[in-house]
Amino acid sequence: MVLRKDLIPRSAPTGPASGGRPDDRLRGHLEGRTEEIIKAGESYSTLAPVILIAGPTASGKSALALELATLFEGTIINADSLQIYRDLRILSARPDAPAMARAPHRLYGYLDAAERGSAGRWRGLALCEIDGVHRAGRLPIVVGGTGLYLRALQRGLASIPPIPAPIREEATALYRTLGGSAFREQLRSVDPVAAAHLPSADRQRLMRAWEVVRATGRPIGEWQAGTTAALPYRFASILFAPPRDMLYAACNARFLGMIAKGALDEAAGLGARRLDPELPAMKAVGVPELLRHCRGEIALDDAIALAQRATRRYAKRQMTWFRHQLVPDLVLSAQLSESLLRCSRHFIDQFLLTGRT
Repeated sequence: MVLRKDLIPRSAPTGPASGGRPDDRLRGHLEGRTEEIIKAGESYSTLAPVILIAGPTASGKSALALELATLFEGTIINADSLQIYRDLRILSARPDAPAMARAPHRLYGYLDAAERGSAGRWRGLALCEIDGVHRAGRLPIVVGGTGLYLRALQRGLASIPPIPAPIREEATALYRTLGGSAFREQLRSVDPVAAAHLPSADRQRLMRAWEVVRATGRPIGEWQAGTTAALPYRFASILFAPPRDMLYAACNARFLGMIAKGALDEAAGLGARRLDPELPAMKAVGVPELLRHCRGEIALDDAIALAQRATRRYAKRQMTWFRHQLVPDLVLSAQLSESLLRCSRHFIDQFLLTGRT
């Protein structure tokens, strides 16, 4: 085994059992220890290693994470904001049973579709899982396409006060009335910095910026500029960024594979619950398009084509985010292959043995 045991704690008990949903009792215990973990830097003679693997949907990052977890006795921790939902096993491309049998997986499918996940809640759970993985003598490998989650893990989150419900409702109604472009112009009048760098299609972040400035009187950027306690970890990041034509072809093919695996039934099951269409799970790529077919509005072929287009657009937005927000230590600009796996293995070898990337 390549992982040096002297780089990680060895004497503590193991973390939660592998699989989809964390043990609720242990998760509750660990959530209460998040601040203790954050402040524990002085207890580590050497900062403990954490591998981050980022990339757009269908890029192959989960396959890479699985191979590396096998090579380095790693535990995979999910950082995808849709794979946290139990109801989206197929449509979020969650790892299947054979993959989960090869390596322990954490934070997959732990929320019901009726709940709203958040970067803050995920970060607390992820820190606890990383702590448990190190205590078990394994290497944490955090993998996902949700850039905000990855940034929050490394840099922390601003301590923004809770947003009152009336202001949330105001933002939702205003966005529905105006649409993305006009809403961004409204935001420009109260937070020109946020409006300047957020695209009009980024509904969630536009509304968040509006809510924060309306509720607190301060732009979201000022809140985010606050300092965060240092973590007792050192991170090495890998960005999977295959050529656009290959990525788009993979997006198209994967959605067809989802249909073959039962994505239509999965979407129909969500629709039958009559959940709020504004919930994150109900807006997952593929869900709105397949539900339109279930309601008899469009043919299945049209729903598939629209979902494929939405997937490609989502991948493009992810890559734009990573280009501007992430400074990776290693970029893999091709599809997963033996040579890329060797390159990744060498990269992690050097990181674990020397502390440098």
